[in-house]
Amino acid sequence: MKPLNIVIFGLSITSSWGNGHATTYRSLVKALAMRGHRVTFFEKDVPWYAANRDLPEPQFCRTVLYKNVTDLKVFQDFWKNADLVMLGSYVRDAYDIAQQIKKKRPACFGFYDMDTPVTLAKLERGDYEYLHPSMIPEFDIYWSFSGGPTLETLEKKYRARRALPLYCSVDLDLYFHEPVSGNDYDHRQYALGYIGTYNTDRQSTLAKLLIEPARRLPNLKFCVAGARYPSSIHWPGNVTTFEHIPPSKHCHFYNDQLFSLNVTRREMVRAGYSPSVRLFEAAACGTPVISDFWPGLDKFFHIGEEILVARTADDVVKYLKMDEEQRLALGLRFRQRVLDAHTSRHRAMEIEHHFDQISAPTSLAANH
Repeated sequence: MKPLNIVIFGLSITSSWGNGHATTYRSLVKALAMRGHRVTFFEKDVPWYAANRDLPEPQFCRTVLYKNVTDLKVFQDFWKNADLVMLGSYVRDAYDIAQQIKKKRPACFGFYDMDTPVTLAKLERGDYEYLHPSMIPEFDIYWSFSGGPTLETLEKKYRARRALPLYCSVDLDLYFHEPVSGNDYDHRQYALGYIGTYNTDRQSTLAKLLIEPARRLPNLKFCVAGARYPSSIHWPGNVTTFEHIPPSKHCHFYNDQLFSLNVTRREMVRAGYSPSVRLFEAAACGTPVISDFWPGLDKFFHIGEEILVARTADDVVKYLKMDEEQRLALGLRFRQRVLDAHTSRHRAMEIEHHFDQISAPTSLAANH
């Protein structure tokens, strides 16, 4: 297809501190650029990201930092001449930004929701922090991190024109398996690791699936990486904590673990069909994942063959005693599934396909 001029308003691409959006945007925008598209990324300049920018000037896009909506007026020609404008979730002043964009009538205006179940829960409470219900029918496409029944809810209840899944993905240039010589059990530092910003509704699951197994297996090492964990948490002595690990070190972080733990937010569990980017990152590194269960998980991975599900600390303890040959085979199958369907290149191609559908309404109507 012809190269597209794409404008994205997102939470952040320059800083991965305390958010999972940056790594997703980086892998997606990089893949779009590699396929010949031109991308301009608008990010609100806020102190907490300004102080923690681990990619201040991405080479694969133009980045514009702005202080407030008024600053954006000088850039209106960007979206006037854009083929595609994408507004992301958790963008401040989103309503006012959307009004500016609509006035210039871009060829395609989409919303990219990386927090769909959280978004819908907020709408139900009348919390319109970054999305008002009246905005939803205005988008040509509502891209959702969650698939399954959530897409029908968006279309039937909130009158989205087209609700389509656009799951997170992984950049294979940055995430890959690091082989070691000899027995992996002698070289991988941690039996189980977890990465994720502190969240109250995830903490009880983290306690059950990592902290309790760590207490039971004092001879093994565990690790937790993420910002904002309160000092009141009592970590066992064999659990190492890191406040922040930049994406440039994620690959080694996953490769330093025998297993990686995935813990899902309560809203994501309820909605189902909401795979975390951490699943794909760990898989690309060949690190098997132990995950909590949510509806739709088996639509992405074969449970027991590509991914392990734990409901109790006993389950985790059992998995950590798995023999090395079985563990390596599990990780290899897990990795292959992601390579076949969940790389950033796959997502860039999906965006191209969706744009083509918008450009050919009769074709879309026949296939929707």
